[in-house]
Amino acid sequence: MKVSYYPGCSLQSTASEYGASTEAVLEALGITVKELPDWNCCGATSGHAVYPDLHQALSFRNLVIAEGEGLDLVVPCAACYNALRSTQEALAGGGPEARRLKEEMEDLLGRQYQGKVRVLHILEFLAREEVGELISARMRIPLSGLKLAAYYGCLLTRPPRTVSFETNPEQPRLMDTLLARLGSQPVSWSHKTECCGASLSIPAPEIVYNLVGKIIQAARRAGADAIVTACPLCQTNLDGRQPEGEKIPVFFLTELVGVALGLTPHAWLRKHLVDARPLLKARNLLTAAQA
Repeated sequence: MKVSYYPGCSLQSTASEYGASTEAVLEALGITVKELPDWNCCGATSGHAVYPDLHQALSFRNLVIAEGEGLDLVVPCAACYNALRSTQEALAGGGPEARRLKEEMEDLLGRQYQGKVRVLHILEFLAREEVGELISARMRIPLSGLKLAAYYGCLLTRPPRTVSFETNPEQPRLMDTLLARLGSQPVSWSHKTECCGASLSIPAPEIVYNLVGKIIQAARRAGADAIVTACPLCQTNLDGRQPEGEKIPVFFLTELVGVALGLTPHAWLRKHLVDARPLLKARNLLTAAQA
């Protein structure tokens, strides 16, 4: 199996552990990954808010390059995924602004866009049945006894027509199903699609503390040992903006897939502000070699 791969800026900076764990998991599963050549930033979220045309132009360029690769494009960052899918939808709609963007960008790039590239979020890709079978076949440490709150946030669920790959975007299940395949126990909880306010983290932190506090409290009420996310913005926000008191670890989805596959997660987990390693050790989910 071979896919094209768009890491985005966050996975090479603030969320490097997400990038490292994603690439390690795909390699362990025997999936050939080809990073998109000469990719550029998608412009989320400041570009979207300040200059929508530039935001779509940046995504358009990545889509043109990806289409030329002739492979499905796997994207771990929820913000990048949302930006790419939104631009695809605008282009497919064929409105005057979309036609103008397409004509200008094709003239600038000297390449045509056919609208054929399939953009998949890493959650969507790992949850495919053929990939899930690979995970099951290569799993070495089932995450038994670990109660997890699957947190999708807003960028993977809204607007549903554009980005959602769920049958019911109000009650997404894909991450829960994958976590159950890993042997863990996903909890039922109320805040799996609530926005954590990551884009307001700098200009309005008081709002963000309030939103994050409600999400953390909801996860605790549900009995979760930890929260799991597939968005670098959400992980940074939930990990670093927790209210005073006992903290709850916030994993990237790929970090837990890596633990289950028997990979060594120390380099990933040591970047977290809330140390997740004591929890994994308490559940006997880290071998001496992994720790």
